[in-house]
Amino acid sequence: MRNRFFLLMDFAACYLSFLLLDVIVWPLADVMHSYVCSLSVVIASSVIYILVMSVSGVYSINWVYASVKEYIQFFNACCVSVALSVGAGVFFRNPYVFLKLNLAANAGVVTIMCGFRIAVRILHRLMIHSTNTNAKRVLIIGAGQLAVTLLRDIWNNQKMPYQVVGLIDDDPEKKNMKICGARVLGTRDDILRICQEKQVDEVIFAIYHLSADNKKALLDICSESGCKVMIMPGIEAALHGVDINQIREIDIEDLLERDPIVLDNRLIENDIKNKTVLVTGGGGSIGSELCRQLVRYNPRTLIVFDIYENNAFELQQELIRRFPMQNIEVLIGSVRDVARLEELFSTYSIDIVFHAAAHKHVPLMEDSPCEAIKNNVFGTYNTATCAKRHGVKKFVLISTDKAVNPTNVMGASKRICEMIVQTLSRDSETDFAAVRFGNVLGSNGSVIPLFKKQINAGGPVTVTHPEITRFFMTIPEAAQLVLQAASYAHGGEIFVLDMGQPVKIYDLAKKMISLSGFKPDEDIAIEFTGLRPGEKLYEELLMNEEGLKTTNHDKIFVGQPLDMSVEKLEEILVTLREAVTVDGATLREVVASVVPTYHQNEQK
Repeated sequence: MRNRFFLLMDFAACYLSFLLLDVIVWPLADVMHSYVCSLSVVIASSVIYILVMSVSGVYSINWVYASVKEYIQFFNACCVSVALSVGAGVFFRNPYVFLKLNLAANAGVVTIMCGFRIAVRILHRLMIHSTNTNAKRVLIIGAGQLAVTLLRDIWNNQKMPYQVVGLIDDDPEKKNMKICGARVLGTRDDILRICQEKQVDEVIFAIYHLSADNKKALLDICSESGCKVMIMPGIEAALHGVDINQIREIDIEDLLERDPIVLDNRLIENDIKNKTVLVTGGGGSIGSELCRQLVRYNPRTLIVFDIYENNAFELQQELIRRFPMQNIEVLIGSVRDVARLEELFSTYSIDIVFHAAAHKHVPLMEDSPCEAIKNNVFGTYNTATCAKRHGVKKFVLISTDKAVNPTNVMGASKRICEMIVQTLSRDSETDFAAVRFGNVLGSNGSVIPLFKKQINAGGPVTVTHPEITRFFMTIPEAAQLVLQAASYAHGGEIFVLDMGQPVKIYDLAKKMISLSGFKPDEDIAIEFTGLRPGEKLYEELLMNEEGLKTTNHDKIFVGQPLDMSVEKLEEILVTLREAVTVDGATLREVVASVVPTYHQNEQK
């Protein structure tokens, strides 16, 4: 219907333009006579315009969202139409008398046709903004290409009820410039003043590239404004499946002072390409991200092994959709089941194992310590010995900073897992290694999703202790560095990832509340609940006796191999097998004898 409307309007434009020209040029008494005499030219011109516009595809354009490219297409069609129309006028009338009049009439036709299209666009936008009576007043950080994209989307999209009060940019040359109708009001130093003067409801980040230091500085300023802070993903995010125009809330990942990870992709690809790779616990938060990273390096077969079928199924569907040509096997089973593991390793010629299957929730494992040992310790031992027996080239254990001077059974169990892979690496063709890192943002059990839910529910936000600190890393960061560390493994190493600076959880909670548009302890309360069983105030990444060496990557370090015989390890495992059949107290005593650095939390 829209195409028919423009066709009729263009048809009318030809008759209207020639009539107006006759009214302007000739005396009123002669207008109708002149117009009738020109009718053959008018009819020929209207037919020419309609045909040229149809053939050139002008009537397939949606003029509400037309860009410069569409207007150039329209302009080219007009040029052809004018040339043919003037030629028709010369053919039907005296060229020396009517050439200038014909050109003027055609100029009028083009002007009216263009006016119709601009009018439709303006009316559409006015209708959109007239319905957005409750539009939020927003201040946009950035005045570059991403901000232009956002401004156009706000202007055109009825589902974005925003009223842009202005832009912020640190480039002094952009001060007071207008971009898509919005003025650059100042620099970051003016954010607080502008938010107050303009009664801003939300602040939206729209910057392609921003260093970690700059992002943190800007977020610190915005958190003082009392406005909700949002962010618009850039092109890089869009390439990883995020809608470029999808404005999202600030995540805690945005608050970390962390620069992008630089990887030696060639080394990782040599490790992974055309290999059969097994990821145990592949449906979990870390395991699933490892799988997403691994498929980018074209393994021959990626095997996802997990006991929880729902997560495994969801990951399978995602990988099939995103990587349809990749050979992916999703298998259900437990690392406690030796027979199932034997079947798995016998069926597939596995080259590399990433062992991410584990119980990781500290308080839950304090209540069920025997399950932590059964799953973490014996699950690791079962998988590692199967890998060694079947000639796997590389085995990488996903460990944790809680294995350092552990105060909980979960951390102690992961320390024993490290001891297992370090001991099995002796006199083995399989390169065993462990990668140790701290808390992963967004992983199962992470405090961040809990804070978000509590803020959305109106509070209170619960923090265990005002001084508790943690190292944090994003899930993609952790997975990428695990792959890089694995490429360095030659057997027996514990790789330690640089987690950046420790973050105080109380400060993190306050900032999340502020960036959600609320005032800490006024709009949303923060309550201290006390340390949970097995919980530390501070986490460590390296034990004193391990030492530390650098690698070729500035965020990956390596500890010294452990000196333990296989016979001693077997004795430890026998003792643990007996203890898990008794009770939790007995088990803790045995674990303390096995891991001298383990100190039971006084709360237990």
